[in-house]
Amino acid sequence: MPSRHAARPRVARHARRPESHRVARGIALAVTAALGFGFAGTAAAYTRLQTNIESVDVTALLGDDRPTPTATPDPDDPAAGQPLNILLIGSDVREGENADIGGEVEGMRSDTTIVMHVSADRSRVELVSIPRDTLVDIPACMRSDGTTSRPQRGQFNAAFSIGSESGEVSDAAVCTIRTVEENTGVFIHDYVVIDFAGFIRMVDALGGVPMCIPNDMRSAKAGLDLTAGTHVLDGATALAFARARTGEGLGDGSDIGRLGRQQELLGATVQTVQSKNLLTDVPELLRFLNAATSSITVSPDLASIPDMSGLAFSLRGTLSGNIAFMTIPIAAAPSDPNRVVMTADAEQVWSNISADLPALTRPEPAAPTDGPADPAQPTPADEPTPGQDAITADDVSTACA
Repeated sequence: MPSRHAARPRVARHARRPESHRVARGIALAVTAALGFGFAGTAAAYTRLQTNIESVDVTALLGDDRPTPTATPDPDDPAAGQPLNILLIGSDVREGENADIGGEVEGMRSDTTIVMHVSADRSRVELVSIPRDTLVDIPACMRSDGTTSRPQRGQFNAAFSIGSESGEVSDAAVCTIRTVEENTGVFIHDYVVIDFAGFIRMVDALGGVPMCIPNDMRSAKAGLDLTAGTHVLDGATALAFARARTGEGLGDGSDIGRLGRQQELLGATVQTVQSKNLLTDVPELLRFLNAATSSITVSPDLASIPDMSGLAFSLRGTLSGNIAFMTIPIAAAPSDPNRVVMTADAEQVWSNISADLPALTRPEPAAPTDGPADPAQPTPADEPTPGQDAITADDVSTACA
């Protein structure tokens, strides 16, 4: 697949919607919260949530040579008919609070990277995991301290570490975004980086996540010790479950097996959020948002509480069903049996995401006509592209039979 597209114009940041839209929704949110807490409590809660979020605009560091987005999203009007691609990155940075959780290790790495595609009509959310040991082309990455890395071929999660040599999480996100765009052709609109501590707080704010554990699982390295059966995983246990790769009951110890467990955990988390009715339980919603906005670094479009609320509200119907998780199709790397490469099926997945088509479908061959076919108008087929092993949130069994 082509790694770059020549002569692409710089993507302009979107203009804000008229201020009246923001004010109208802000009033509605304030009234709803005020009914639960009173105006003084609402103001304090809003201020706390907004100051929790660390936001860094990395647009200038991403450069001009980027894929062309299907459309520029506007979180101020989530129903405006525009798709959104968000890069979700789980960081194992080991400083401060995170060192107490994962042990003190120098540098930053990304344990988990997911491309989250939200369809323009808000009817689909697709989360595609990229294995950390995928061999990719890592482009030159600019950092906020003025340095630039050299382009190289390497393991995918090295991009995060290369960007982080400045010491800034946002620079690590830049290099990861650049690498995703280079190898997929998918434009990334926004990013979220969450660390160990933030993940634990989010799960604990939900009261834990119920999971069916099919067999005993133990990993001394990850701090995991679970017996077979139904468990409600607290934040620390959920993190250990997500991080564990080698040990008893963990399959072949591959990163692919771990990605499958992470997707099951995400699906169970979605089910837990559904069961909590967070949109109608204001106190519980604020507790969850306080946890969710701590220990994260995000792009500016996701840093505004009203913007995030608007996007979440537009997805309220989707949260009851059409959320799919998958690992991008890969095969063993010819040059290194311990690494993998993306396959031709992966190219089709990325092409569908770029065109805002369901990731698991491929365009049907055009019917014979008197004139040439229009390749810009693909029609989704019912037959899925092979090799993805996608699951939905509804597929996850949180209780054992």
